[in-house]
Amino acid sequence: MVEENRELRGNYRLMVVKSPEVAGAARPGQFVHVRCGSGTVPLLRRPISIHRVWPGEGRVGLLYEVKGRGTAWMAGRKPGETLDILGPLGNGFRLAAGERRLVLVAGGVGIAPLFFLAEAARRGGRQVRVLLGGRNREMILAEDDLRQMGIPVEVTTDDGSYGHHGLVTGLLAEVLEREEVDRVCACGPQPMLVAVTRLSVLHEVPCYVSLEEHMACGVGACRGCVVGIRDAFGNISYRNVCTHGPVFEAREVVFDGA
Repeated sequence: MVEENRELRGNYRLMVVKSPEVAGAARPGQFVHVRCGSGTVPLLRRPISIHRVWPGEGRVGLLYEVKGRGTAWMAGRKPGETLDILGPLGNGFRLAAGERRLVLVAGGVGIAPLFFLAEAARRGGRQVRVLLGGRNREMILAEDDLRQMGIPVEVTTDDGSYGHHGLVTGLLAEVLEREEVDRVCACGPQPMLVAVTRLSVLHEVPCYVSLEEHMACGVGACRGCVVGIRDAFGNISYRNVCTHGPVFEAREVVFDGA
């Protein structure tokens, strides 16, 4: 059931739903598959990252951007209405016991799965720093909530309208130069993920990325969301983002054009 569905800024919205089953089982980096409507238009469900959970209250937060017919339908849902969701789905972020210092890099709505990770890592006693980037100030999301949890946040915008002027990968380069980091986790546009991967490899820091792909079934049956994965011998196989991911070790991913 929808409890809240409010506009954050621009086309970005936060929906909070009551779902004790999902809230109790969800792990950072997983997603839910939302049925948008009661008919056949739109036909396919929409994959939405789990942004936040309140397990004790059985509530789940979904941060999404209104981009098309499906998310426009989501934006019209009112408190008290029911929502048909499947989840939690996919493989999320896993942190090794010795990884205490994390840097999370988010491009725009890429903060959606990383906020959940930041909250969980902070609760587990890890040091977390979040780098937020976007084309402009409208694309900087969840900054206040992160700061309220005591998590250091650095912000950059492409047009210089807020925070540093430049790319978020520029901030990452500075952090990796001056600090010891145990792991980088990132979610955002593919060019950003390619740059984050290269910087992490250069500084020999493990890096995991959450991929954003169009999905049809969400459970691995249709093979519509495959991504190339390169093994240690250079051989490429194809994995489903919906079931093997959406989180992958960055250096294994074969990015388009990279």
